[in-house]
Amino acid sequence: MSDDGGPDHGDRTRELGERLRAVRARISSAAAAAGRTEPGLIVVTKYFPASDVRILAGLGVTDVGENRDQEAAAKAAELEDLDLAWHFIGQLQTNKARSVVRYAHSVHSVDRLPLITALGKAVRGERERRDAAGLGAREDLHCFLQFTLDAGADPTEAPAGRGGALPIDATALAEACAATEGLRLAGVMAVAPLGADPAEAFERLLRISAEIRAVAPAASAVSAGMSGDLEEAIAAGATHLRIGSDVLGPRPAVR
Repeated sequence: MSDDGGPDHGDRTRELGERLRAVRARISSAAAAAGRTEPGLIVVTKYFPASDVRILAGLGVTDVGENRDQEAAAKAAELEDLDLAWHFIGQLQTNKARSVVRYAHSVHSVDRLPLITALGKAVRGERERRDAAGLGAREDLHCFLQFTLDAGADPTEAPAGRGGALPIDATALAEACAATEGLRLAGVMAVAPLGADPAEAFERLLRISAEIRAVAPAASAVSAGMSGDLEEAIAAGATHLRIGSDVLGPRPAVR
């Protein structure tokens, strides 16, 4: 506790600082070993309080990830004084698109055509709202197409899975996203399947990325890698890492 009876964030600041330095050291070491440029770090702050995000911002973090709209919207509103890019990484219902585009810089979980349509419509609506209110312009929403990697060596044979489109739908999704006003096709995203070799999984993602770039050459971003497999993701060419527990520690109890 602080002298005035309020919470003392000194210990938490030191803890987050140490954890963040350790993760950044892992990233630097992995990038050097692979001969690659260091990818961007997105700190996944889901279930952690806005006070932690504020501490992280003070430690130089600029990109944060959330996977529940209600939680993300509240944090973004509370921390609007900070220069942060909010990345929505969870499964997204189409009826939440309007809310998400009010604060999100990017969505990493675009996995179906109706969601692409809903996000484009939401961005255009948000632009109209901001224009009428005399607010700043809403930039294009950066969209990562999420794919399931629950498959064998041939990504065209991937079964439908939770949290990701079929790789065989890559071209159609890319064409739709690239053609939708208000959206910017950034690249691809995936989570390595549990129990699978992450290196092999991320190699499949790179093959999907090549298909996306055939449609939109600038869509070269690859969102891959979490606390347990960031080295494999960097070796495969990830441009964005989504790290939660190794920076923030054990997840707090969810009420």
